[in-house]
Amino acid sequence: MTILPAEFLSQLRQRLPASGLSLEDGELSNYSRDESSLPAQLPLAVAWPEDASQVAAVLGLANRYRIPVTPRGGGSSLEGNSIPSRGALVLSLEKMNKVLEVRPEDFQVRLQPGVVYDDLNRQLARYGLFFAPGPSSGDVATVGGMIGNNAGGLNALRYGVTRDHLLRLQVALADGSLVWFGTRAMKTSSGFDLVRLMAGSEGLLGIVTEIVLRLHGIPERRTALAQFPSLENAARAVSEIMTSGILPGALELMDTESIRHINQYKGWKWTETPTLILEFHGTPSGIEEEVEIAKQICLQQEALQFEIATTPARRDQLWAGRKEITNAEKALFPDRIMLKGDIAVPLSQFVPTVRQAQELGVRYGLTVSIFGHAGDGNLHWHTLVAPGDAQALSNGQQAARDLIRYALSVGGTATAEHGIGLGKREFLVEEHGPAVEIMKKIKQALDPNRILNPGKMFPEE
Repeated sequence: MTILPAEFLSQLRQRLPASGLSLEDGELSNYSRDESSLPAQLPLAVAWPEDASQVAAVLGLANRYRIPVTPRGGGSSLEGNSIPSRGALVLSLEKMNKVLEVRPEDFQVRLQPGVVYDDLNRQLARYGLFFAPGPSSGDVATVGGMIGNNAGGLNALRYGVTRDHLLRLQVALADGSLVWFGTRAMKTSSGFDLVRLMAGSEGLLGIVTEIVLRLHGIPERRTALAQFPSLENAARAVSEIMTSGILPGALELMDTESIRHINQYKGWKWTETPTLILEFHGTPSGIEEEVEIAKQICLQQEALQFEIATTPARRDQLWAGRKEITNAEKALFPDRIMLKGDIAVPLSQFVPTVRQAQELGVRYGLTVSIFGHAGDGNLHWHTLVAPGDAQALSNGQQAARDLIRYALSVGGTATAEHGIGLGKREFLVEEHGPAVEIMKKIKQALDPNRILNPGKMFPEE
C-alpha cells in the first residue's frame, strides 16, 4: 500500500492551516471522483490551502518528494479531469473563495480560483456587471475549474468561452514559485500569451491562484421558446439564424428525450418535441428586431410554436428546463450509469452531426438525449445504461467514439468545453497530430518531474 512519507506530511502540516490536511477515509472517498462515469481513485491525502503562498508551499514540497498533485475546484468535471492521479495528493481550492476586488470602471474583477460561478455573478450584479460564459453547472463550477477546462456555456456564443475573459493570472508552478501572466490592459501584443496557454491546461502546467477577469455589462434580455416537428428542422433553424446577421445571447437545443425527462422531473406539460431556447441581448429596439427575424426563420422551418417569455418567472422557467436536464436524469434514473459527452463541429456540419448522433443511437440500440449550445456547433449527449448490462455499456462507449471520430472527420473537435482528462485521451493525437509533441515539450519545461495531474490528457500516460 502506497503511503505518503512521514517527513513530507510533517512539513505539509506546518505550511497549512490546522484543518488544512486530511488523511481520513471518508474525506478521501469524497474527493475520489468527479461528475464523470469513470472509476473513482482514492487520493492519499486532501489539502485545503487558503491563499497563494500555501498553494506554492504545497507544490514546492510535492515537487521535492515527487508526490503527484491533482488540483480540484467544484468537482463538476465530466471527463475525469479532477479524479485523483494514482498516489496523488488532492489540492482542493474550494477555501480560496474570495472576491478580492471589483473595478466596475474597468469592467474587471480580481478573485481567488475557488469562487463559484453563480456566487460571483450574484456579487457582480450590484455593479451591473457579469462574467458571461454561463456553464450549466454554474451553481457548483468554480472559476479556477472553468479556467482548467476552458469552460463554455449558455452565453459563450455571444461573449466567448472562459479564455476570452482572462486578463491576468497568478500561477503556482510545479517548483513552488509564484508568477504572474498577462496584464490588466484590455489588449496586448507583448510576448507569448501565457494566460491563454493556461486555459484548458487541466492543471498540467500550473495551478491558478489569483485571477483578473474581463466583465460585461448586464444587458436587456428577451428569451423565447421555439418547438419543431423534428430535430433536423430545429438544427436548420439554428444554422439559418446564425447566418442571418444577428448574434443571439444564447441558442440552445433540446431533443424530444430531454424534454420528456424535464416534464417527468418537473411535472410540466411541455410539448415533447425538439425545442430551441433563444435569448437576445442588447437595447430594447434592437432586441425586438432580432426576435422578429428569429421568429420568421423558425416559422419557415415549420416551428410548431414560438413563444416569447413575457415575465421574469417564465424566462427563468425556460432556462430551468435547459439547465436541469442532468439533474432530471439523475433523479429519474438513479440506478443508471450516465455516459456524457460533448463535441463541436463547424456550423455547416451541425445538421449532419445531429443526424449522425441520431443514427448511432438507433444502430447501437440506445436511448440517447441530445442537447447543447447549438449556436456554436456544440453538441452534448447522454446515454443511460442499466448497471450490469455490459453490452449496452460497450455499445454506448462505442457510439461515443464513433460520434467523436465523425466530428473530427468534418473538422470538429473531440471536446468543446469538458476537456480531455482521462475520458478522451485516445483522441488527442487524432485531433492534433504532431502538435501533441509540442504540448509535451511545454509540459516538460514547466513540470519536469511530472507531478501536476499526471495521467491526464496524454494518451500514453
